[in-house]
Amino acid sequence: MTDNENLQTDLSPVLACTISRDVQNFDLLIEDMEAALGEQWGDLGFTEAMAFFSQPEAEALEFIAIAIDESDEEKLVMLGEIIETAKQKGIKVILIAEDVSPAALHQLLRQGADEFVPYPLPENELQAAIDRLREPEIPEPVAPPQAAAAPVGRAAPGYRDGVMLAVHGLAGGTGATTFAVNLAWELATIDKTDPPRVCLIDLDLPRREAIFELWSDTEGMDDDVFKQALVTFEDKLSVLTAPSEMLPLDIISSTDVNAVLDRARRHFDYVLIDMPSTMVQWTESVLNAAQIYFVTLELDMRSAQNALRVKRALQAEELPIDKLRYVLNRGPKFTDLNGKSRVKRLAESLDISIEVQLPDGGKQVTQGADHGLPLANAAAKNPLRKEIAKLASSLHELGRDEAEAA
Repeated sequence: MTDNENLQTDLSPVLACTISRDVQNFDLLIEDMEAALGEQWGDLGFTEAMAFFSQPEAEALEFIAIAIDESDEEKLVMLGEIIETAKQKGIKVILIAEDVSPAALHQLLRQGADEFVPYPLPENELQAAIDRLREPEIPEPVAPPQAAAAPVGRAAPGYRDGVMLAVHGLAGGTGATTFAVNLAWELATIDKTDPPRVCLIDLDLPRREAIFELWSDTEGMDDDVFKQALVTFEDKLSVLTAPSEMLPLDIISSTDVNAVLDRARRHFDYVLIDMPSTMVQWTESVLNAAQIYFVTLELDMRSAQNALRVKRALQAEELPIDKLRYVLNRGPKFTDLNGKSRVKRLAESLDISIEVQLPDGGKQVTQGADHGLPLANAAAKNPLRKEIAKLASSLHELGRDEAEAA
């Protein structure tokens, strides 16, 4: 069924409509709609959809399936109006997209689309989306009168107000991700009897579809949505990976980042954030939220130049530059006096203090990363692992002392 004239209203009310520029461009959608609904669906063009919503026949609609490709991105305003009108009418919205930019998808999902299905349609995925739309909504439990005064926010039971640590590589290859992952693991395993809860957040935006959904609707995020987006490693470290597709860094806003970080702090003792090497609009949000903002660099010109740029940018915006802790990757060996002299000159020329120097871990670092293992599991005696473990221990001791003092 593909023509507007087939929108029947007699014995078989229309339960759903596809809305597209030309549904014949989405032949798999036609097949799946017929398999799911038989004859109880119709098709509308973009301009016809708004008029149809005001017709009596539209009252029986359960959902609409908006099918678009890259040619329709110039119609985002119209598509947004269709979605918003459908939501006002209590009609669910499935968004089906082929070769559409992540930014356009993000905009339409934020405007109220309930489900997203890529095209070509994966087998049974449309039916699964329809089934999810038809699931009855579970009402929020009503708290008894005596529970109305229960503490909320930071006073609530289980609220951890975790320590936030960010890691920002001043250039590619400076070991920021290796440092972040291994520091997170060392913190997660530092106490065998009472291990802290640790979450590693990858904001270097390349993995799971649930991540895209979380970032697309942070306003609707609750504890369950956040927890479902996490993966765990050996039941000790929770990880919020990056989305399954390579996305532009500006697809998420400062508000999105703040919402996710706040949710993470509620559930974990330590939250480590692996930042992109590029400065983005929400870098300020992470810098303000973090207790310590680690910056990794090496003894080369690009690191020095980028360090100077970052420092000047933060000073110009009057941001808390005192939170920066410079971490030198592949630092000189103990006996390398020439290397130590170079480190000293670098720090003096940039007017910074290099507080952490990490040794070169060699091939074991690459081999461990290739197997998806932290150094503690892949090469426990590696000098890089030992240095990161020492840093984790000092951070944990400092945090424990501050907690006892409070």
